[in-house]
Amino acid sequence: MKPHGETPRDHNNVTVGVDGSPASTRAVRWAAATAAQRGLSLHLVHAVDFATTGWAATPFVQTSRVFEWAEEDAKAVLGEAERIARQSAPGLEITAAVALTGTAKWLVRLSRETRMLVLGESGGGRLGEMFLGSTPVAVIGHATCPVVVVRGEDAPSEPDYRPVVVGIDGSPLSENALAAAFEEASFRDVDLVAVHIWSDLKVGALETMPLEFEPEALEDVERVLLGERLAGYGERYPDVTVIRKIYVDGPRTHLQAWSEHAQLVVVGSRGRGGFKGLVLGSTSNSLLRAAHCPVMVVRPDED
Repeated sequence: MKPHGETPRDHNNVTVGVDGSPASTRAVRWAAATAAQRGLSLHLVHAVDFATTGWAATPFVQTSRVFEWAEEDAKAVLGEAERIARQSAPGLEITAAVALTGTAKWLVRLSRETRMLVLGESGGGRLGEMFLGSTPVAVIGHATCPVVVVRGEDAPSEPDYRPVVVGIDGSPLSENALAAAFEEASFRDVDLVAVHIWSDLKVGALETMPLEFEPEALEDVERVLLGERLAGYGERYPDVTVIRKIYVDGPRTHLQAWSEHAQLVVVGSRGRGGFKGLVLGSTSNSLLRAAHCPVMVVRPDED
């Protein structure tokens, strides 16, 4: 491992944030297994936030000593992360980098140089609050690669036959998420469950509205729309069996329920119609905090 190396710029790597917490350990294992499965290298990143330590504002403490302590701590954290990664994937090529400030801008920059950015669901004071505070919203909203928040317990022993689940809202903006989900299902050699939900309303909300429509007719229309979104992927991924699920409402409820039976849930970072933050502020944000498995959030190409 190169403790202070720069991030590889060929995109042939998976980048994971590490902080020494149990959640970080699960994220490292997931990222290492994913990188090895795809023949990619693993890049470990650690952010030192002096603001949370209080040392930066403490009088009579030499600044140089603070940096030395931080460097020693960072080496220990990265060294342990490398050990964990090699347990999951012996022979994996590993690099590492340290940042002196744990900012969203740094993570967004890293997203331009990696295939996938992996974060733990929570942490112990270094990256934890940063990643699940306001930072993940900023990172996921601006990252140029898929961002995975590793939730739930460690994956079961191989082989893992649980499917990949993707949420499709019917808009072209979910196209990148759908493409990423097919790729993940193909790599993992599992089924893909395509969950299409007509409305962003909560489960049962439509029943209380004075609307007149035939559920059967609506389902037929949505089935056609879902078929249009899936068109072409069968030829590109003939090894992936697609299971189609259509619901009238309740995206958070249905996707969270599916996360109990999936090894990965994939969603877009925007909602129906392209409103920025709609899905991230509701469905995706809910999944990031309550899903039972890792959640991948994929941005559309449009700004």
